[in-house]
Amino acid sequence: MRAAAAGILPTNTTVPLPDIPALVLPALGDTLTMVGIVMAIVIVVGIPLGAIVHNLAPGGLFERPLPYSILSWTVSIGRSLPFLILMASIVPFIRLLTGTNIGIAAAVVPMSIAGIAFFTRIVENSLRSVPPSLVNVAKASGASPLQIIRTAQLSEAIPSIIGGITINTIAMIEYSAIAGTIGAGGIGYVAVTYGYQRFDHNVMIATIVILVALVALVSAVQLTGDRFVRLTTPHARDRH
Repeated sequence: MRAAAAGILPTNTTVPLPDIPALVLPALGDTLTMVGIVMAIVIVVGIPLGAIVHNLAPGGLFERPLPYSILSWTVSIGRSLPFLILMASIVPFIRLLTGTNIGIAAAVVPMSIAGIAFFTRIVENSLRSVPPSLVNVAKASGASPLQIIRTAQLSEAIPSIIGGITINTIAMIEYSAIAGTIGAGGIGYVAVTYGYQRFDHNVMIATIVILVALVALVSAVQLTGDRFVRLTTPHARDRH
């Protein structure tokens, strides 16, 4: 696969059917690796960052208008930029961090930036839905800001945050396919390099099959996330 990716095969070469699994299955593994690494980073960074943004806002535990405006604006920019444009605009930064602008390591950088921005906003909105009375009770009991965030805000917002993780995971699967178009590896890379540029119909069909499998995976992720939301929402849990 690496030799083919380096251009050893002529552009008019069609991958034999028996060799397609050896080409496509590692690409699927690359895609799942990218998504797994990115989601771990997104969760570790996005939850505390979302809590900080929420509590810097007016009415938060440590209200600071200027830092809130800067952070909120930065998150909004990262969330609203089309992913392909984001990748292209930070290529020098990617190369500085990873030493390259291709491969899984290079793809993780823009995917993490986009994912953190998206998930931070989800966490912030989830915390906004927490009843203020719970925070007031925690304050009255003498809890520190960190304790209030952990026990009153995040614990109450867990169902919504779990739903946000589900949505973010689906988005990262889509972003990994886009990242593959610039040499990041994965299904997107195979589809473009072999299926599109070489007009290899065998690989294109195999890629479509893999994409259908990824759709099934996305559906499973969605169903699992919805199930966790129901289990962690008291009024929904009581109905079962």
